Order: sequence, then structure tokens, then C-alpha cells
Amino acid sequence: MKRPISLLIVAALAALVFSPAAFAYLDPGSGSLLLQAILGGVAGLLVAGKLFWWRILAFFGIKQNSESETPSED
Repeated sequence: MKRPISLLIVAALAALVFSPAAFAYLDPGSGSLLLQAILGGVAGLLVAGKLFWWRILAFFGIKQNSESETPSED
């Protein structure tokens, strides 16, 4: 499984390095879209971190897992 992923990465890098110059037009909305994607990713990571905060603390040994602190599976 490791080989196809590394082959895909090498192929993508080769396509970027050896591609000819493209004279393309980027409209002003492209920067806005990129900024929105980055901010959305950061917000998603923050929400995921908040949801799994007790697991993160237990991983670093700051707080021990106990039955009373784990969320119920209703």
C-alpha cells in the first residue's frame, strides 16, 4: 500500500516540476476561495480538537480516563 502512494506523490511532483509555463488568469475570487478553504480547515481542526480534547489529555498523561468523564453512547 505504501508503494502506490509514493508513486502518486512522485508523479504529481514530476508533473509540477516539468510542466511548461502557463499564462493563466486568476480572478480576484481565487484568493478569496483559497483563504476561505484555509480558514475552514483551521476551523475544522479546532472543532475536532474540542471534540476529542479528553482523549488528547489522556494521550499526554495530563488527565486519566475514567468512566464518569467519558461521554455516554446514547
